[in-house]
Amino acid sequence: MTPVSLEDVFLAAAGLFVVLAIAVFYRAVVGPTTQDRLLAVNVLGTNTVVILALLAAGLDQAWFLDVALIYALLNFLMSIAISKFTVERGGVL
Repeated sequence: MTPVSLEDVFLAAAGLFVVLAIAVFYRAVVGPTTQDRLLAVNVLGTNTVVILALLAAGLDQAWFLDVALIYALLNFLMSIAISKFTVERGGVL
């Protein structure tokens, strides 16, 4: 029996997170409320950052971490902007 390398484990975990992202994307589209959609979009962003970090470790490509960091910052700014827009539109989320 061949031993499983750590890179294979990282890539398998990234694949599982992709499956999770598909399920969360469904919640982001269907809703039913604005809060559900906002939370699902935030989870998708965080999930993407985790996938990129796992790919960086699994493929030994450090530039994936740079992309993950930029994406995390953009995800944070997007969640602040959506929250501010929602509050200004009439209600607290």
